[in-house]
Amino acid sequence: MASITLPAQNEARHPNIRPLSVLRDLPSVADLIEQCFSTTMDGDGKRYVQDMRRAGSDNSFLQWAKRAADSTSLPLTGYVWEEGNRVIGNVSLIPFRNKNQRVYLIANVATHPNHRRRGIARALTLRAVEHSRERKINDIWLNVRADNPNAIHMYESLGFIERARRTNWQAATDSRLEFLKTDIAVTNRDPRFWSNQLEWLTRLHPPEIAWHSQWDFSTLKPGFLNWLYLVFIDMSVRQWAAVRDETLHATLSWIPTGRGEALFAGIGERSDSEAFTVLLQQARRELYSNYSTVNLEFPVSHFDDAIQAAGFKPLRTLIWMQAGEASRQTGRGQPLNKTHPT
Repeated sequence: MASITLPAQNEARHPNIRPLSVLRDLPSVADLIEQCFSTTMDGDGKRYVQDMRRAGSDNSFLQWAKRAADSTSLPLTGYVWEEGNRVIGNVSLIPFRNKNQRVYLIANVATHPNHRRRGIARALTLRAVEHSRERKINDIWLNVRADNPNAIHMYESLGFIERARRTNWQAATDSRLEFLKTDIAVTNRDPRFWSNQLEWLTRLHPPEIAWHSQWDFSTLKPGFLNWLYLVFIDMSVRQWAAVRDETLHATLSWIPTGRGEALFAGIGERSDSEAFTVLLQQARRELYSNYSTVNLEFPVSHFDDAIQAAGFKPLRTLIWMQAGEASRQTGRGQPLNKTHPT
């Protein structure tokens, strides 16, 4: 088949682009996403694809989906690029809520390997943006792997601005792990550390993207009522602090969320990096009896070496990008995480 070159104007309205049909496209889109991202797909991604395949074969779901396309996290809203009755490109639009405002996450931007470098992904992304603006939703986000420079360049050329850069880390637990030799002491989190801890956590887990990750640090607050609540819901939270000469340098919390990131670190920009290392080592040791691995999501920063020194390996680094107009309104294009160098 001859290669198609997109016209310079009105790319988002190319005749090969049509809305996603949940009645017939989900299995094809699942196959395309798996083919494009199988080498970098984590467990959540694999389950996501399986859910799409299951949804595509569930008649009761398909009937419900026709009424719920804009109110679920499954990719029921989106567009495909079709040639010869075959889906070779896809973009999904996933709706979220942020302080009662609607947000769209552009996801699953995929082009079949045999049809790349033709502008298909660009045209589909433009159509997704246009779809959002038609519904008066200007808060539009996407994330892209930091090791995908071509995609990053494309999104930048479309006016998306980097707002955060975060790495997912993982390490095996080990009851016999030897600790770093240091004068920093690891203790249980003292209630007097809460104000510093909350300030650090808020900075390192910015509320601007909390709509996606659903960070909730209320369970970490000290006090009898919160302890009683955790007992009632049967949630076992663990917390540690790294202290030198009565000065707090870092905190680490384990929240069994059922999601990939379960360790939440709080640390000051000028804190000793050894504090971070020893806390992560403590978690690897203490959690051995219950978990085979531990996970941490953390902004790219000068603490990366401290995380690696604790035996953690990077799984992926995602760049969070926001459509330019919304970025100028909310943050003037500045990164959300102060620990990420500009």
